Amino acid sequence: MKPISLLIALVISLATVGTAAAQQAQTPGKLATLFEDVFGPTGLVVNSEAVLPDGTTHSAHFNSAFQSNFTQFNVALVSQLTALPLPSPASGFTYAFDSATGTFRRTTRSFGPILSDRAETIGRGQLSVGFNYQHFSFDSLDGVDLSTVPAVFTHDDFQLGGGRLDVVTTANTVEASLAQWTGAITYGITDRIDVSLAIPIVRTTLSVVSNAQIQRIGTNDPAVHFFLDETAREGFGDHKQFFGQGSASGVGDLIARVKANAVREETRALAVGVDVRLPTGDEKDLLGSGAWGVKPFAALSASHGRLSPRANIAWQWNGRSVLANDVRAGLTGELPDQLFYVVGTDVGVSERFSLALDVLGQHVFDTPLLVERAFPVGASERTFADIDFVTGSIDALAGSAGLKINVAPHILVNFNLRFHISGGGLQDRLTPLVGVEFGS
Repeated sequence: MKPISLLIALVISLATVGTAAAQQAQTPGKLATLFEDVFGPTGLVVNSEAVLPDGTTHSAHFNSAFQSNFTQFNVALVSQLTALPLPSPASGFTYAFDSATGTFRRTTRSFGPILSDRAETIGRGQLSVGFNYQHFSFDSLDGVDLSTVPAVFTHDDFQLGGGRLDVVTTANTVEASLAQWTGAITYGITDRIDVSLAIPIVRTTLSVVSNAQIQRIGTNDPAVHFFLDETAREGFGDHKQFFGQGSASGVGDLIARVKANAVREETRALAVGVDVRLPTGDEKDLLGSGAWGVKPFAALSASHGRLSPRANIAWQWNGRSVLANDVRAGLTGELPDQLFYVVGTDVGVSERFSLALDVLGQHVFDTPLLVERAFPVGASERTFADIDFVTGSIDALAGSAGLKINVAPHILVNFNLRFHISGGGLQDRLTPLVGVEFGS
């Protein structure tokens, strides 16, 4: 089977598996509204049987605080969850036509990067087909450990005091993971221009466990605010656990690329290009961004014996998406723009083996930032751990170390580890990648 036929078959089979998995999910609704489902009026609800002086029953109005806090958490989390890096579509095999011999010759001794780009193009009429798998299991958001996210929910008009000073404190565990299978096709239109298409198949899993406790700051009567025992349908409980989970699979956002050599000399080259992201993934299930994206970039690379150092810079412009505002209401907002930069090198260890080492930087502009704070309650002088959101920028650094092995003529096998170095945003301590590439 030809490489391109193999890629198409793999994409179709994975899409079929993904659809079946999504249909078997037991949790209703969409992943992007999971937090609202858990913390909204159908989830974490405080009950009341208190009777007001006019004979009406008091209602425990905490839901607006639940939704306002975790809508922002949703925006902060999912806007970054759908902006994860794809493996580079740059071919491991690059060629140039040698007019003296009438044949194509390899232009580099190493097999190129894995998560970044080099300036060399693949060569006129050359075809490369790659397939990679990487798995993200996220640990923190803006430095806040996702296994222990505190949140305090207040009563409507809590500033009026009295019974409204009661609060609900929660200890929350958020588990978010993403498995990404990516097929990439690269074709050389000329010796200096090539085009690529990256096709991701994504499986996203999201869950939240919230252990809630009513803190009776303004009341002593357990009938005023309580959690109902759903089994016995009675009892005034101070504690309750709430849970939500879901997963979805399918095609993510496709990325089309054009790259061209602006400068190509014997030992150095400069390329410029642009990636265009198509919003083909279902953003409500966190499979795609829900917005068009344009990413112009430049790649500089050189060759010094076995070393092939490189540097990249790119600007990611993003359009509007419901993930940046209110998914349930269908209101859109601007996804944050990002600046990317990379320095790294390849090391051609032998004719069949090379190393790829990179430091990857990211700057995210004007995005919701999660911060922890101490929440004081009235004149009680009691404080509870809480979260808040501010608008600002994120800087993050990651490292990447991988290897490429030429296991057979025109076939490479890739192994890579991406690891967090410093900074905020949505972070995974260690992201593994495995892949295979077929060159013509």
